Amino acid sequence: MDLAAAILLILLNLASWYTCSDSRLLVKMTLVHNASKIGGFCLDGSLPAYHLHRGFGAGARNWLLQFEGGGWCNDIQSCLERAQTRRGSTLYMNKLEDFNGILSNNASLNPDFYNWNRVKLRYCDGGSFSGDAKFDNGTSVLYFRGKKIWEAIILDLLPQGLMHARKALLSGCSAGGLSSFLHCENFARILPRNTSVKCLSDAGFFMDERDIALNHTMRNFFENLVSLQGIEENLNKNCTSFLDNPKLCMFPQYFLRYITAPFFILNTAYDVYQFHHALVPPSADTTGHWNRCKLSIDSCNNRQLDILQDFRQDMLVALRSFHIYSRRGGMFINSCFAHCQSESQDTWFARDSPQIYSKTIAEAVGDWYFSRNTSKLIDCAYPCDTSCHNIAA
Repeated sequence: MDLAAAILLILLNLASWYTCSDSRLLVKMTLVHNASKIGGFCLDGSLPAYHLHRGFGAGARNWLLQFEGGGWCNDIQSCLERAQTRRGSTLYMNKLEDFNGILSNNASLNPDFYNWNRVKLRYCDGGSFSGDAKFDNGTSVLYFRGKKIWEAIILDLLPQGLMHARKALLSGCSAGGLSSFLHCENFARILPRNTSVKCLSDAGFFMDERDIALNHTMRNFFENLVSLQGIEENLNKNCTSFLDNPKLCMFPQYFLRYITAPFFILNTAYDVYQFHHALVPPSADTTGHWNRCKLSIDSCNNRQLDILQDFRQDMLVALRSFHIYSRRGGMFINSCFAHCQSESQDTWFARDSPQIYSKTIAEAVGDWYFSRNTSKLIDCAYPCDTSCHNIAA
């Protein structure tokens, strides 16, 4: 290769790098200063925040709100530790957030929502935006004010155009996906009656499932979470009045029937978070028998695969009524070993994105939201899906 060709190659590589870098959409953080008036604080007492990228053109009056995920804290010690991280304080958060996947402003990467007003709600309460309590022992103070944070952000966004929304979609991933379930009805009540309000949960359908030692690990975790953060009063009233144990109404499978707004459930049938923390938590596998299987599904033995297939079946049973009877509901239940698929471009809408019946997640969600086609898609069982982006822990 001569010198001129070498220089040209270097210049082309640089141009490609700059194009890739410039294509990132970094959106600045907005602190909600008025949140203090209603007691809407992060765990450590800092102000909550969101990131807003304005819509344009035909999407200028449409709004997409995305709850950030990031697990929970259900005891004082774990919440004190969380309060000193970006999961419990805006002081430690990045002030710029990368918008891609469902939040992208690129029509070729996010064809249905690219020109909407898109908002990322930062997560700093550790209770899926649902608590309303305070801990103060004279030495340490913790604010469990997720519900107030939600209210404060909405109050901040309404005069910025949300009150005049023509179309609106409330979404979220993981603990944020659970928030979408928990706040969908409230979101629909807040907006005008003529607004088309729909909700989407990505990896938020957490199951009330026994672990491999037959313990209710996830149930106990959620019960402690509800008690600590004062969440019970904010759960679906129809559900809490129906169940003997109202704390179980933290699980979507028990209150999904009471959500009247159109809802889309995006979940893997082998959700990695639930696999690792609910089905096979460390407390149920003290010998580490499942360690290799957790790292790679290819390392699971037949017995382990049978247990995973049973988990998938239990999820489908829990979703059966929604699948059959929900006229305005949508589903994309694929057979990948992943967790959250709407926020990453490679799983949301790309050349090699996961598909069910040749339809990507973005296409399925768009068809559902705009009523272009029926979108209730359930994948065949592992290992039939070759489009998966499986992940290792």
